[in-house]
Amino acid sequence: MSMKSIRVLVADDHTMIRSGLRALLDRESDIEVVGEAADGRQAVQKAQELLPHVVLLDIAMPFLNGIEAARQIASKHDSVGVIILSMHSDESYVLKALKAGARGYLLKDSSESDVVNAVRAVTAGKAYFSPEISRIMAEDYLRQMQQRGAEDSYELLTPREREVLQLLAEGRSSKDAAGLLNVSLHTLETHRNNIFQKLNLHSIPELILYAVRKGVVS
Repeated sequence: MSMKSIRVLVADDHTMIRSGLRALLDRESDIEVVGEAADGRQAVQKAQELLPHVVLLDIAMPFLNGIEAARQIASKHDSVGVIILSMHSDESYVLKALKAGARGYLLKDSSESDVVNAVRAVTAGKAYFSPEISRIMAEDYLRQMQQRGAEDSYELLTPREREVLQLLAEGRSSKDAAGLLNVSLHTLETHRNNIFQKLNLHSIPELILYAVRKGVVS
């Protein structure tokens, strides 16, 4: 492998933001910006041509917004990690991004190290959120629990189910998680279904969101 092992495509309709991200990422010894796009349609096209490891997508772009671009890129190339850049810290946006196939969600005012960490995490197949997002979600979750006087359903999970929750929330496939825990795929899927049932979740994006709220993954 060459020194610059992580290939990144940067998509944002503001030239200055693109230049800034390029300068920031190109400084790293293991990251290379292989292309830039000024709108969502161009991002989808360039992702196809350049096959980068990571695409940084602004959520609000002309022609095709970041969420739609993410959906198209993620559905065609599951090896490409999509990170959404956004001004919005509310949960509905984060869930939309995850459902579209994004693996990372960064706030526009993130620190430079967050951007670099996100690119590396997503390349390694993990999910990554701005620390600010994780904090807001964890606080919201606690507040909701207190308001409802509800028991936290996390307590219902067995220690093994908690391990499975963490691995799936970190972006591992069921197959990988089964291998890591040394159990059959069938056993792993049984655990996963139990988790979904106990926590009232319906999809992996919802599970990732739950894990962020709980601080299981940051």
